[in-house]
Amino acid sequence: MPLKSYISVTLAYWVFMLTDGALRMLVLLHFHKLGFTPDKLAFLFILYEVAGIVTNILGGWMGSRFGLKSTLFAGLSLQITALLALTLFQEHWPITISVIFVMAVQALSGIAKDLTKMSSKSSVKILVNEENQSSLFKLVAILTGSKNAIKGIGFFLGALLLSQYNFNTALYILAALISITLISALITIHGDFGKMKTKVKFSQLFSKSPAINRLSLARACLFASRDVWFVVGIPIFLHDHLNWSFSQVGAFMATWIIAYGIVQASAHKITGTNTKQHTPKLQQAVTSLKTWAFLLVISCFSITSAIHWNFYPTVSLLIGLAIFGFIFAINSSIHSYLILAYTKSEEVAINVGFYYMANACGRLIGTLLSGLAYLHSGLLACLISATILALIAACTNIFLPHKSTNQDMTI
Repeated sequence: MPLKSYISVTLAYWVFMLTDGALRMLVLLHFHKLGFTPDKLAFLFILYEVAGIVTNILGGWMGSRFGLKSTLFAGLSLQITALLALTLFQEHWPITISVIFVMAVQALSGIAKDLTKMSSKSSVKILVNEENQSSLFKLVAILTGSKNAIKGIGFFLGALLLSQYNFNTALYILAALISITLISALITIHGDFGKMKTKVKFSQLFSKSPAINRLSLARACLFASRDVWFVVGIPIFLHDHLNWSFSQVGAFMATWIIAYGIVQASAHKITGTNTKQHTPKLQQAVTSLKTWAFLLVISCFSITSAIHWNFYPTVSLLIGLAIFGFIFAINSSIHSYLILAYTKSEEVAINVGFYYMANACGRLIGTLLSGLAYLHSGLLACLISATILALIAACTNIFLPHKSTNQDMTI
C-alpha cells in the first residue's frame, strides 16, 4: 500500500469522525430540546449500533473481497446520504414516527462509520508490514487516539453549530464537508489493498481463534461500560441537574473525548511498551492490559461510591470521569494493538471486522442500558452498570494468551 494512499485514507477517516461526533451531539441535544425522554433518546442510537454489528462482519468480508478502498468510499458516500436524509425530519410528526425515522437514518450513519473505520484501521496493518513492523503499536495508538480527539472536537462542533444555526443548516454544513473529503479521496487514493488472494467462505467471517474471541468479548464489555453513562446519562444529567447549557455540555463531552484521544495516542509510552529496537512484546502488552483493566474497575467503583454516599457528587463525578477516561484510553489502545498482533495480514479485514462487530455489540448494550438505567434510577444506576461491565472485561482479559500463532509477525 503506497504511503500517499495511506495518508489520504487517514485524512478521510479523520474528517469522517469529525462529522460523526458532530452528528451525535446534534441529534442528542436537538431531540432532547424537542422533549424526547432519556429512553427515547437512547432508542435513537440503537439501530446505529445494530447496524455496526452487521456492518463490521459483512464489511470485513467486503474489504477482503473487493478491497479496502471500496469500503472507504462506500462509507463516505453513505454518511453524506444520512446527513441529507435527516434534514427531511419534521417536528410536527408523531413521536413514534419521529423515533423510527431518526433510528433509520442513524442506522445508515452507523453503517457508514464502521465501513470507514474498518478500512482505516486495517490499512495500518498493511502499511506496517511493508515498512516497519516495530511501529505497529505506535501507529495504532496514534491513529486511534487522533481519531477520538477529532471526534471530541466534533462534539463541540455539533453543539456550536446547533447554537449558531438551525438543525438543518448544521446538517448541510457537515454534508458539504464530507462531500469535499470524498472527492479528494477519489482523486488521491490509488491501488487495491486488503483483498484476500482466495475467496472468503461465510464460515470464515466468524473468528475461530480463542485469542481473538476473548479479546472481542473483553472489547464489548469495555465499551459497554463507557457508553452506559456516556450516551445519555452524563449529557442529560449535566443539562437537567447541573443546569449546564448545550454549549457547556458539548464542550465538556468534547474535552473528555479529546483528552481521551491524546492519552490513547501516548499509550505506547505510558504502558512502557515503547521501544526503538524491537516490536512491542505481546506478552508485555497483555500483562499491562490486565493491570489497567482492574484499575478501570476501581475507578468505576470509586465514582459509584461517591455518588451513592453523596460525597461532593459534582466534584467527584467530574474528577472521577477524568480518571476513568485516562484509564479507559489505555485499555482501548492496547486492545487495538492486540487485534492486529493476533492477526495475519491476509486476514486483517475479516478479523478486524469481527473485532469491531463485538465493539458495536458492546456499544449497543451500553446505549440501551444508558437510557433505561437513567430513566429507572438516574445516574447512579448507569454507574453501577458500568462497574459490573468493566469487571467482566477485566476478568476476560485474564485468559488472553501471551503468545501469537501469527506467522507473519515478530512479537
